[in-house]
Amino acid sequence: MTNNKVKTIWKKNMQFESDNPSGHKVLMDTSVANGGDGEGLSPKAMMLSSLAGCSGLDVVSLLPKMRVSLDDFMIEVTGNLTEEHPKFYDKVFVDYHFYGTNLPEDKLHKIVALSVEKYCGVMEMFRQFAAVEIAVHFHNN
Repeated sequence: MTNNKVKTIWKKNMQFESDNPSGHKVLMDTSVANGGDGEGLSPKAMMLSSLAGCSGLDVVSLLPKMRVSLDDFMIEVTGNLTEEHPKFYDKVFVDYHFYGTNLPEDKLHKIVALSVEKYCGVMEMFRQFAAVEIAVHFHNN
């Protein structure tokens, strides 16, 4: 079993710095309206970034294996927060955007499906507490 451990240190006001097993650090904060300085990523929004990053890593690692070439690639993740405390994401929408010429849509659908259904552990974690909807968009030049 693999364990990951992070250390999160209170810096000032509502600001925290968290490390990563790789040694990199991220600054977390909340908005001025919520008592912070708005100088870092909010923890809940960072969860959405983690989901996009996890799936994005899968996709770009599968592109060369499937012999797919792109001009650009982007993932947009939208999370719907519940109204009552503790607020959490009950619905999440993941939109994959592929840009290029003569995009092989069948292969790209397969790549996304492999990430969503097999490889992305963060996606699986989200499915434990939220309904996750996937959409794939093709932008041919």
